Amino acid sequence: MKTMITLVASMLFALAVMAAGPANAAGPSAPQAQRAVLITGASSGIGRKIAERLAADGHLVYAGARKATDLEALGRIANVRPVRLDVTSAADIAAAVETVTKAGHGLHGLVNNAGIASVGSFADTTEEDFDLVMEVNVHGPWRVTKAFTPLLAASKGRVTNIGSLSGTVSPRDLGVYSMTKHAIEAYTDSLALQLEPLGVQVNIIEPGNYNTEIGSNAAARLGIETRMSDRSRFPEPDDVATAVVHALFAPDPKRRYLVVPNQREAEVIIRKAIEELVQLNGEQPYSYDRDALVRMLDEALRP
Repeated sequence: MKTMITLVASMLFALAVMAAGPANAAGPSAPQAQRAVLITGASSGIGRKIAERLAADGHLVYAGARKATDLEALGRIANVRPVRLDVTSAADIAAAVETVTKAGHGLHGLVNNAGIASVGSFADTTEEDFDLVMEVNVHGPWRVTKAFTPLLAASKGRVTNIGSLSGTVSPRDLGVYSMTKHAIEAYTDSLALQLEPLGVQVNIIEPGNYNTEIGSNAAARLGIETRMSDRSRFPEPDDVATAVVHALFAPDPKRRYLVVPNQREAEVIIRKAIEELVQLNGEQPYSYDRDALVRMLDEALRP
């Protein structure tokens, strides 16, 4: 069994390296025509970086944020139109749809980026905070995507969900957050099947550790400090923005984009996926032997 795991691990790790393109390669060339993209949670971190990148590339960016100061700051960026958008508010979402519709540019892409974290054990998590994280991270993308699907179908556009490595691994004290990111994995796959007949493509970006405010925001909300509160030791999420450009505009976007700052994080994710494969396959009536698993891997690697 150890030999089988080692072989599959090596081959899957090679796949991860080959597939990592968008994080390490230049994105598509400058757009020939301006296209409109809505980004939720664009006030800081990954969302702000995506907004700045798309705007610099010449696209029209509807940048969603909640606070007046953030909206004002976003409005000073060329090609950015700030939109008040709390993804837990039905009224905000309806108003955003009206704003985008009336502008007359259509909508090529939706980036579901808004998200918050929760830190601590399940036993220590309050029901109020549990519900809030679910509202923002799971209900939010569902609400916003549902509301904008008619515009996206009209343009045969794209939906890009911002997931996380926590959609694959579940760290000890990030259980609630990991639950939401696992949910977004399932949501992405089901949504892709549902929107494919409408000509809308769906994908997910899965960032590793980058410098964002998600940790400090959680610390402020919960009144606690953890080693993840200050993320300034991590690189800026430029690679994430590059992956989003590919996901939104490449003629052949991937379903999943693993975007990490180092090989160690990539290996953790690939090994976790292999561990789950071995657990699912082991000691059940229809288990596959090593040769069958290798053939499956060969088929998956085939262009």
